[in-house]
Amino acid sequence: MDGDSSPVTTAATTVDSIADVLKNQCLDDNNHNEDTVSQNRVKLKLEELKWDHSFVRELPGDPRTDLTPREVLHACYTKVSPSAEVDNPQLVAWSDSVSELLDLDPQEFQRSDFPLLFSGASPLVGAMPYAQCYGGHQFGMWAGQLGDGRAITLGEVLNSRSQRWELQLKGAGKTPYSRFADGLAVLRSSIREFLCSEAMHNLGIPTTRALCLVTTGKFVTRDMFYDGNPKDEPGAIVCRVAQSFLRFGSYQIHASRGKDDFGLVHALADYCIRHHFPHLENLSRSDSLSFTTGQGDDSVVDLTSNKYAAWTVEVAERTASLIANWQGIGFTHGVLNTDNMSVLGLTIDYGPFGFLDAFDPSYTPNTTDLPGRRYCFANQPDIGSWNIAQFATTLSTAQLINDKEANYAVERYGTKFMDEYQALMTKKLGLPKYNKQLISELLKNMAVDKVDYTNFFRLLSNVKSDHSIPDDELLIPLKAVLLDIGKERRDAWTSWVKSYIKELSTTGVSDQERKRSMDSVNPKYILRNYLCQSAIDAAEQGDFEEVRRLLRVMERPYDEQPGMEKYARLPPAWAYRPGVCMLSCSS
Repeated sequence: MDGDSSPVTTAATTVDSIADVLKNQCLDDNNHNEDTVSQNRVKLKLEELKWDHSFVRELPGDPRTDLTPREVLHACYTKVSPSAEVDNPQLVAWSDSVSELLDLDPQEFQRSDFPLLFSGASPLVGAMPYAQCYGGHQFGMWAGQLGDGRAITLGEVLNSRSQRWELQLKGAGKTPYSRFADGLAVLRSSIREFLCSEAMHNLGIPTTRALCLVTTGKFVTRDMFYDGNPKDEPGAIVCRVAQSFLRFGSYQIHASRGKDDFGLVHALADYCIRHHFPHLENLSRSDSLSFTTGQGDDSVVDLTSNKYAAWTVEVAERTASLIANWQGIGFTHGVLNTDNMSVLGLTIDYGPFGFLDAFDPSYTPNTTDLPGRRYCFANQPDIGSWNIAQFATTLSTAQLINDKEANYAVERYGTKFMDEYQALMTKKLGLPKYNKQLISELLKNMAVDKVDYTNFFRLLSNVKSDHSIPDDELLIPLKAVLLDIGKERRDAWTSWVKSYIKELSTTGVSDQERKRSMDSVNPKYILRNYLCQSAIDAAEQGDFEEVRRLLRVMERPYDEQPGMEKYARLPPAWAYRPGVCMLSCSS
């Protein structure tokens, strides 16, 4: 994607500012909660939560409620209750900050019946559970109906700030969308989803959240590598929380079924705009959101004349901003199917994800993705564009937007991604402005020497902007990550550091100030797969303390946290075995 492909417009800043407000909506809301902790905080018991059920109330549902696997037609959801068997379920971990979003008193986690309520074994007062219908492209191929095969939404909680939060139990049992699966989840994958949801939020990346994680006390059979060697693993259920779990595939499934279901696409779009993009309801020409995409009058895209076009553009820009953040932090999702793409621009569905250890642009954490590496780290920006094109085509097919508006949304994705990525990389290096050659040369060197991505950028802030440093001392601040390199590679790195220092000298910023700034965007702690695995190994033996300790560390990823340094170490040799550095979709 070309960073210079921005369309000629007199109002680009206007649409960018709207999209920027939107893309950070969830983050801003969450940060607001954390910044306003006070004695005035509302603290409710579970029975006092203010439930709402707008999705069920405002959209058509399946007239059937049985669990028979089937095509669910002309409906957005099926009412279904949790059905996972439990035997003395246990609370593994919980998030106090998510309880705050819900106005839930954190003392409620200590209730003896809490694990029963959040395993689905006992019904929550006020809940109205359902499973959502959606479809999607999987590995680039249309897969038809998919849907919530093991996730059951309990409903939406309205907090004291009028924010809407949807609660969902993942691993709570079969639904009509389970196909041939059991609707269950294992402790291993549930720990990973719980921890990564909270880690990503604390890194400042839009994401679904996780309230709590419980074991079911039952075993679940899983073939982790699809190699014919299944084994029994402890079962678990994670309570996911988001303002909405609507996906690109939520719209695709209905558009794919023909004209009779176009009304459902329209209804879902109206629902999403009404509750999550309300400022688009009353756009007027005074907002000046008109853009020229070529020559002639027919090349003008006026976003004020079609709220669905404005919405599509904002979904595209949110998605671009999200993936730019992934690339900056070194996160690989692993399964970027269109059913795993949030219309709110959230990271959603944590399966075989992975953060980069040694920098490798072709890294994929998903064994299922190995043959073609479609979803590898370097491909994520282009896959995001492809997915946005499918989403825009869906809305065009359902006659909500025209082809010109659909193409413009894809174009805006590309421009927004490059703007955000370049700005982020500039901050990561502490540069005064984007320097393509310097950054490209750095990434090339990192790939050649398999340099640890996170630790390198954290250490880079220790480089001094001092031209008098002798050549043989230039690499001292980076010695912990430049391991086992010969003279040729040492010379290459020395040359790069010299260029870097030359660029830094033009900033007029002190070394101390630059270090503070760089350390605020380059984390010391990320949720490396081997850290997850250590916590999983202990939890499978009944010891949940490492899961809780890891959560606490990941709550402050940019802080030094004296005494926690072991969580920032390079992966040990065992971390590169299958099942740790790579997992399958079933994980």
